Amino acid sequence: MDFKVKEKYNIDDLLEVTRILRSENGCVWDREQDHKSIRMNVLEEAYEVMEAIDSDDAAMLKEELGDLLFQAVFHCQIEDERGRFRFDDICDDVAKKMIFRHPHVFGDVTVENSDDVLKNWDKLKKQSKGQETISDTFDSVPKILPALMRGQKIGKRASNAGVDFEDTKQIIELMRNQLDNLELAISTKNDNEMDDCFGDVLLSCCNLSRFIKKDSEKALTIAINKFIIRFRGLEQQLKESGRTLESLTEEEKIKFLSDSE
Repeated sequence: MDFKVKEKYNIDDLLEVTRILRSENGCVWDREQDHKSIRMNVLEEAYEVMEAIDSDDAAMLKEELGDLLFQAVFHCQIEDERGRFRFDDICDDVAKKMIFRHPHVFGDVTVENSDDVLKNWDKLKKQSKGQETISDTFDSVPKILPALMRGQKIGKRASNAGVDFEDTKQIIELMRNQLDNLELAISTKNDNEMDDCFGDVLLSCCNLSRFIKKDSEKALTIAINKFIIRFRGLEQQLKESGRTLESLTEEEKIKFLSDSE
C-alpha cells in the first residue's frame, strides 16, 4: 500500500484514507458496510456534535465534527464505487445551493433583517424542490427526526404560511382542554383516545416552544438530566440514613416526583 504518513492531513488525504479502507487491501469491516448498515452512525455522530456544542468544548467539537465528516465521506465513497457521484459532486451541489438560496449575498436581492432571509430561504427552497403546497414542505421534514423536533419544524412551516396561534395564552388554554380530554380518556380506559389526546398535548408543547423561543428537545434533555441528578441525590441521602428506595413512603415518593428544584 502506497500511503505517505504526514504530520498534517487535509480533505484529499481523508478521501484517500477512506478509499484505502474500502479497498481490497483495506479493512474487512469497512468493506462489508453499506449505507443501511451504518445509517444510524450519522445520527449518533450528529448528536455528539450537539453535545460538544452544548458543552462549549472546542477540542471535543473538533473531534466530533471530524467523525461526522467521516460519515459523509464514507457514504460518498460507497457511491463513488458505484459510479453514481463523487465527493466533488457533493461540494458542487451544496455550493450551488448556498449561492442560490442567498441572493442577498450573491445576487441583487435586498433584505432588511434575518426574518426576511428565512422567508426568502423557504421560498427558494420550495422553488428548487418543486414544492407547490405547504403540505409538500411538511413531507420534506424527515420522519426519522425526534418527534419533538419534527413537531416544532412542522409548526414553524405552518406558521410561515400564516396558520398559527396568536399568542402563548391561546396555546396554554388549548393545552388545559387537551389535558382534560386526556384525563377523561384515562378514566374511561379508552386506549385509542389516550394515544390521540396524549399526542395532542405533546404537539401543543412543540407549538409553545416556538412561541417562547425554546428548543423542545433541549428543554426536555435538561429536565431529564436534572431528574437524574436529583435521583442520585435521593439515593445518596437514603444511603447515608441507612434506608433504601423500597422504604420510601407514598408521600415521600410524590414529594420527590413533584419537586422540580
